Amino acid sequence: MSSASGGDGDRATAGTARPWPLVRHSLALAGRSLTKTRRNPGVLLDALILPVIFLVLFVYLFGGAVAGSTREYLQYLFPGILVLTTVLAGQVSTGLSIVTDMKKGVFDRFRSMPVPRAALLVGSVLADAIRYVIAVVVLFGVGYLLGFRVETDLASALAATALAIGFGFSLSWLTVLVAVLLRDETMVSTVGFLLPFPLVFGTGMAAPAETMPGWLRAWADVNPVSHAIEASQGLLLGGPVAGPVGMTLLWGGVFLAVFGTAAITAYRRLI
Repeated sequence: MSSASGGDGDRATAGTARPWPLVRHSLALAGRSLTKTRRNPGVLLDALILPVIFLVLFVYLFGGAVAGSTREYLQYLFPGILVLTTVLAGQVSTGLSIVTDMKKGVFDRFRSMPVPRAALLVGSVLADAIRYVIAVVVLFGVGYLLGFRVETDLASALAATALAIGFGFSLSWLTVLVAVLLRDETMVSTVGFLLPFPLVFGTGMAAPAETMPGWLRAWADVNPVSHAIEASQGLLLGGPVAGPVGMTLLWGGVFLAVFGTAAITAYRRLI
C-alpha cells in the first residue's frame, strides 16, 4: 500500500518538476551548442568582424560624399548596420551547425531519447542568439569609438537592440529551413551569405531611398528590412517609431511562423 502510494507520489513529483518539455529540452540543447562555441570561439569571428568592416568602410569611403562629413554619416548609417549585424550573425552559423550535427548523427542519437523533435532545431537557433548579443556589443563599442552617439535614451537604445535581435532571429529560420531540406554545407553557406545583400542593401541603409532609381526605390518601399532600419533609426536617433516598430514585429512574426513552421515540419518528415 505504502509502496504504491510512494510510486504515485514519485510520478506526481516528476510531473510537476518537469513542465514544458519543449522549452526545457530546447534550453538544454542551446546550452550544449553554447559549450561548443566556447570551445571553438573562432565561429564568432564572422559575426564580429563583418559588421565592423562594413561600418568602417562605408563611413570613411562614402561619408563625405553622402552626408558631407563622416560624423554625420556615421549617425545616419549606424542604425542600419545594427540591423545588418543581427541578420549576418545568424544566417550562416545556424544552418551550418544544424547540417553538421545531422551529418555526424547527433540528431539521430537525440531522436532515440524522449526529446521533442522541434527542440533540436529550436535549441540550435536559441544558442546562436548569443552571437547576436556579442556582435551588437562589439558594434556599439566600435561605433562609440568612431563617434556615434545615441540621440534618444538608454531605454530606446535597448529597445532598438532587442528589436534588431528579434528580427534577425526570426529571419534565421530561413537558413534553418534550407539546412533541413538540403543538408549541404555549401548551399547553406551560399544562401546565408547572399541572403542579406538584396534585403539589407535594397534599403535606405547606406543612402536615402529618395536618391535611388525608381525600381530600387520600389523594392526598398516593400522590403521588410527597410521597416527594421527605420525603427532602429527612430529608436536611436529620434523620429517616427510606432509604425516602423509595428511593421518590423509583424514581419518578424510572419518569418517565424512561415519559415519556423516549415523547417520543423520538414524535419519531422525526415524521421
